Amino acid sequence: MLVSAKEMLNKAREGKYAVGQFNINNLEWTKAILLTAQENNSPVILGVSEGAGKYMGGYHAIVGMVNGLIEDLGITVPVALHLDHGSYEGAKKCIEAGFSSIMFDGSHYPIAENIEKTTELVKEAAAKGLSLEAEVGSIGGEEDGVVGAGEVADPKECKQIADLNVTMLAAGIGNIHGKYPENWAGLDFEALAKINEAVGNMPLVLHGGTGIPDDMIAKAISLGVAKINVNTECQLVFAEATRKYIEAGKDLEGKGFDPRKLLAPGFEAIKAKVKEKMELFGSVNRA
Repeated sequence: MLVSAKEMLNKAREGKYAVGQFNINNLEWTKAILLTAQENNSPVILGVSEGAGKYMGGYHAIVGMVNGLIEDLGITVPVALHLDHGSYEGAKKCIEAGFSSIMFDGSHYPIAENIEKTTELVKEAAAKGLSLEAEVGSIGGEEDGVVGAGEVADPKECKQIADLNVTMLAAGIGNIHGKYPENWAGLDFEALAKINEAVGNMPLVLHGGTGIPDDMIAKAISLGVAKINVNTECQLVFAEATRKYIEAGKDLEGKGFDPRKLLAPGFEAIKAKVKEKMELFGSVNRA
């Protein structure tokens, strides 16, 4: 059964650890992440971008797949199904489809419009017991057509959004989606500390978790980050494992072309990466 992310994130913030959001792109990814969460007794958030939602056939199809896997695999740890970087319209569709958590990314709107749209969605999400993530200060890079310059969020604007009773807040602190360039300046911890102070006990979200050094992850968690998003890293290890299998000619041996065999190395690579991140974030045995 899907749950809101509210309880798991409040526990994470109080316990000084973070829950990983791992984006899903198909059944293999979803199954790998759910099994790894169960094996490590960790709460988990399954992230779905609007682009991935279309790729997988639609939000109702995703809800059915995730609920079916939770039941058939015997998953008992807390699992939230979360819309990642949702538009206003996308958030409404996911609420209707049965997601247990949504993100409305209003960071590209003027703050007044971000507040107005977030306020309405907070009411709709609360009526159905869903958690809601809002954003201030866009995240750098590009993810499924959502492009951000990577600006640092204004603590005052963060407080304005937090005061709307959102569940969690994504605030730009120099983080970006995708691979980090060699000349990346790192996370702005001074800004994070000010944002943390401004929003009180609200769980903060760190997008662009791929490539951030371990020590920066630890410091971000100490400053209120309770949710960390990982997507690119899983894509990279899945692609690498699949490439090795094909380049070794394994798909030409016997029935190596069977998708259950062809995708198995990538499946195992995702499991290993997710376990590594859960250990780093401190969520193992926190379910």
